[in-house]
Amino acid sequence: MVAAAVVGAGIGGALLSSSATRSAANTASNAQERATQLGIDQQNKQFETVQKLLSPFVTAGTGSLGAQQNLLGLNGAAAQQAAISGIQSSPMFSSLAQQGEDAILANASATGGLRGGNVQGALGQFRPQLLNQLIEQQYANLGGLTSLGQNAAAGVGNAGMQTGQNVASLLQQQGAAQAGNALAAGRSQAGVYNALGSSIGTFAGLGGFGPTSTYDAAAARAAASARQSSGLTSSVGDVGFTPIDMSAFTSSLKF
Repeated sequence: MVAAAVVGAGIGGALLSSSATRSAANTASNAQERATQLGIDQQNKQFETVQKLLSPFVTAGTGSLGAQQNLLGLNGAAAQQAAISGIQSSPMFSSLAQQGEDAILANASATGGLRGGNVQGALGQFRPQLLNQLIEQQYANLGGLTSLGQNAAAGVGNAGMQTGQNVASLLQQQGAAQAGNALAAGRSQAGVYNALGSSIGTFAGLGGFGPTSTYDAAAARAAASARQSSGLTSSVGDVGFTPIDMSAFTSSLKF
């Protein structure tokens, strides 16, 4: 009874300890996984915020790049002609052209050369020159927007890369928590097996399996010698045996 009680207490304690260890490991792992997931969600939220803030600049830069390509003819002759015609028919072009022509005429009138060839030449060249200047100016203005969009896109890209690195780090922490939980469960189970083996050993040591037989070679030889001296046995090596009287058996045989 004592041996059984000792073994039962050992195994029961090991099971309770294993259960408590697993429960604590699960609680810690779950808490770490939840915290890690909250960190991942926050990282994604911050990236979405940055992306939303920079989106108008990226959109503007993309549109201005297309307009620059149109002015250069990279998107075809039709697109280039449409871009130039748009500048030529713009209110800015009309206003500047009118102001410039009025200034040329006023200057010619003041100098008495209103009907001179120079005046007509100046008027004929003014609008093409003005259009060329406005095209160059338009391209430069679009270039500013394109650069702005490029910088915004780079900012989004950098934010995305940083978010990816942070999320990857958090995922590693999450994986480490799960691995730690699994290892703790394995150690707990191993502890149960060790306690079980130790308890069985203790049980045997306390005689829980009953008396065990042992073989004493010296005592066996002494006993065999004593039997041989008394004529009760003959010996073969250290093993003694009692001779059998075969007369009764042979007399009953009939041939």
